[in-house]
Amino acid sequence: MGCLGNLLWFIFGGCISGLSWLVAGCLWCITVVGIPIGLQCFKFAGLSFFPFGKEIEYGGGAISLIANIIWLLISGIPLALEHLAIGLVLCVTIIGIPFGLQQFKLAKLALMPFGATVH
Repeated sequence: MGCLGNLLWFIFGGCISGLSWLVAGCLWCITVVGIPIGLQCFKFAGLSFFPFGKEIEYGGGAISLIANIIWLLISGIPLALEHLAIGLVLCVTIIGIPFGLQQFKLAKLALMPFGATVH
């Protein structure tokens, strides 16, 4: 299911989601201070392109909290709203519900990407 799900996902919304993470990463990498945040965006772009078969665990410490607050104010809210809107549209049909749930998983990740690990 993972391979087929990822293929269908890429066609029906994953491409847009992944490109959004790539654009955010490129914008963060413009400044030297934002490069670590941009690199994290590139990691999660790969997850956004192909999310089936992967789980996200949240954790982290004080540095992750500070990075998440800065991220949330600048890039997190627009990315989370994008994933939420696409997820709601996908959940309109029964066939789209698994894809919508993946969008909701990515919306949560867009709010708190630092300290998160992908398995």
